Amino acid sequence: MRLILVFVIAVCGTVFARAGVAQSRVPEPVAQALARAKLPEASVAFYVHEIGAERPLVAYGDERVLNPASTMKLVTTYAGLELLGPAYAWDTEAYGSGPLANGVLNGDLILKGHGDPKLTIENFWLLLRNLRARGVREIRGDLILDRSFFSREAFDAAHFDDQPTRPYNTGPDALLVNFKAVTVQFIPDPESRTVRLLIDPLLPHVTVANNLKLTDGACGYWLSRIQIDAQGSAEAARLAFSGSYAADCGEQARSFSVLGHREYLAGLFSVLWQELGGVFSGATRDGTVPSGARLLASAKSHALSEIVRDINKYSNNVMARQLFLTLGAVGENAPASADKSNRVIKQWLAAKSLSFPELVLENGSGLSRIERITARHMGELLLAAYGSPVMPELVASLPLTAVDGTMRKRLSRNVVAGQAHIKTGSLSNVRSIAGYLLDSRGRRVVVVFFVNHANAGNAQPVQDALLQWAYQRGDDACCAPRRR
Repeated sequence: MRLILVFVIAVCGTVFARAGVAQSRVPEPVAQALARAKLPEASVAFYVHEIGAERPLVAYGDERVLNPASTMKLVTTYAGLELLGPAYAWDTEAYGSGPLANGVLNGDLILKGHGDPKLTIENFWLLLRNLRARGVREIRGDLILDRSFFSREAFDAAHFDDQPTRPYNTGPDALLVNFKAVTVQFIPDPESRTVRLLIDPLLPHVTVANNLKLTDGACGYWLSRIQIDAQGSAEAARLAFSGSYAADCGEQARSFSVLGHREYLAGLFSVLWQELGGVFSGATRDGTVPSGARLLASAKSHALSEIVRDINKYSNNVMARQLFLTLGAVGENAPASADKSNRVIKQWLAAKSLSFPELVLENGSGLSRIERITARHMGELLLAAYGSPVMPELVASLPLTAVDGTMRKRLSRNVVAGQAHIKTGSLSNVRSIAGYLLDSRGRRVVVVFFVNHANAGNAQPVQDALLQWAYQRGDDACCAPRRR
């Protein structure tokens, strides 16, 4: 019996020793990929944990407080699904401040937003069409925009990367329509040797100058041959295009965020209302729904379970910010603010016994220089989410390797293809992944990888090596010694 007991203790000691080694060392294939990428191990963090296991397989650098880039969207979307519920939807409402008789609204039309993250042109058109179907033809007052569900916090679209016309830099707004974007389609016409520009929506506040020349030859990176001059202010904008465009490129598109929220919505309303046969000649201004106003029509957004798919699969920063602020408005009452959202999310984490003292949330999208979390805590968040009733909605929202979203072109000829739901993150000097992988034995594994370094752009092969190792691993992980 003594010999058996000694043997059992020895075996257990070996198992725990192995577990300890696996936790403190980088898997050999990953270490080799790091060396090739010229990424020092001191700049990275790994956390790999099988669902249901007591200890992580790899936990290296996992206590480092790092910028997670867009993997921060996992915090926002998981919180949203649990706190608001997968069926949560945003309402956009149209009120009249005066009587409606014979198709004429003798008063103002008030549009009230509640932060719909995906109020597209199509859905906005349906709201106006519904308004027309209910008998409104002419509006003899003004168009009032009630954007009070979100607070008016100062926002500089150029602050993050000096690219204020890029749609991902569009600021949040309670009455955000179409991401405040204008899409330009480039259409080559070989017969006339010209390049047509199709603008959608064609707004009266935006002028476009087309000086493009159609050329022959291979397309290549088509944007590199075009000079784009985007000028303007909140009230008006001008987009000018010059350079060459190869006929071989076919049709391409580029979107721009131009004008202020009020001016964009004013122009879009005017265009669509006229197309619907409506009459309007008033001004557009901000305000709130007055007492006694009558609800004329409303539009409901897609359910949150669908919204989070767009946020995570395509890493939509604007939609993530809208959801982030909605959490503050619902949790601590409107108007929403970043401070309210911060408190709501941290209280939610505390209620789940998740203590993340290092967590820094600026806007909940990861498009930030200051947002921070450790790889361990991101992993613990994903472990908790896997035991949540909203787990199916969250997992399904993540890009599937080699199939869709930001992972569509990744690992297509690899054993990991179709086996992992992975959120990606990318900023200058930052690369990250976080999500779930189904390994070769059918075990579900949480995988997190962060790197903050000047050579972070070289990190994709390292991420792929980690995913492949996690997929193919045996029970005994074979790891490289820690480098000093």
